Amino acid sequence: MTEQLLPVNGVDLCVETFGDPADPPVLLIHGAAASMDYWETPFCELLAAGPRYVIRYDHRDTGRSATSPPGKPACDGTDLVRDPIGILDALGIDRAHLVGLSMGGGITLQLGLDFPDRVRTLTLASTSPLGDDLPPPADRIRESFSTQAPPTDWSDPEAALDQLVTDEKLYGGTLPYDEPARRKLLRAMIARTANLESQVTNHWSLPDDDTPPMRPRLGEIKVPVLVLHGTEDPLFPPAHGEALAREIADARLVLLPGAGHELPAPTWDAAVPAILAITTG
Repeated sequence: MTEQLLPVNGVDLCVETFGDPADPPVLLIHGAAASMDYWETPFCELLAAGPRYVIRYDHRDTGRSATSPPGKPACDGTDLVRDPIGILDALGIDRAHLVGLSMGGGITLQLGLDFPDRVRTLTLASTSPLGDDLPPPADRIRESFSTQAPPTDWSDPEAALDQLVTDEKLYGGTLPYDEPARRKLLRAMIARTANLESQVTNHWSLPDDDTPPMRPRLGEIKVPVLVLHGTEDPLFPPAHGEALAREIADARLVLLPGAGHELPAPTWDAAVPAILAITTG
C-alpha cells in the first residue's frame, strides 16, 4: 500500500494504491461523506490479488484530503466529478476501470458519459438512475430525513462513533452487522480525518448545479457495465439497480441478497469475482 497527497485540480487529495501499477487500474469512488476508509482494506487487497492496480482516495472534505469549514464547502458537484480524472492524470493513467458506490456511482456514471475516452468499464453499486417511476426510500429512511435529531458533538470521538454506527445500521439490510469490526474501522477513520464535522456535513451542503439528468443519456454508454445492488437497499430499492441494468445496453446485474445500501464483507464472495470478471482484458 502507498498513501500520498497528490495535487489534483488545485487541491491536495489523499490517494492510496494497492498492487502493481502494471496491472489493470481500478479506481474506487465512494459515496457522500465517505473517505477512502469505507473501501475496506481487505476488499482492496482481494481486488489487487486479481491482479489489479487498485486506487482509493479521500474525496474533498473527507479523510486527509483538502477540507473547508463545516457547512461551507469550497467545492461543488462538478469538482467531485472531475477529481477522479485528475487523480488518473496525476498517476499517469490514461484509462481506468471505475467502481462507484452510491454518490460515487453517480460520479462514475457521469464520468462514463462525459469522459468516455478515460473509462474502460463501469461498476455501479447502490446506484440509481433517479426518476419518479422508481420506488421511494423505505419508511425509516424517509422518517430520518424529516426528523430533527439532537446535534452530534463531532469533536467527541466516542459520540461521533456512536452516531456513525447508528447511521450505518439505518442504511443496512438484513445481513448481520459486525459492530465490533465496524467500530474498529470507524474509530481508525475518525483518527485519520482532518475535520470530521466537515466530512459528515459538507457534501450535503454542496451548491445546486445545472447538470442535466443522466437517465436520458444512459443509451450513450458503450463500455461494459456491472450493476451491483442489495436486495434490501432501503434508500434505493432494487428496482433502481434493475432500471440501470435495463436501460444501459448489455449491462450485467448482480443482486446481493440481504445487502442494504452498502457493500459489506458478506457480499464480497459475489461482488469481487464479478468486478474481476468485468475488469479482465
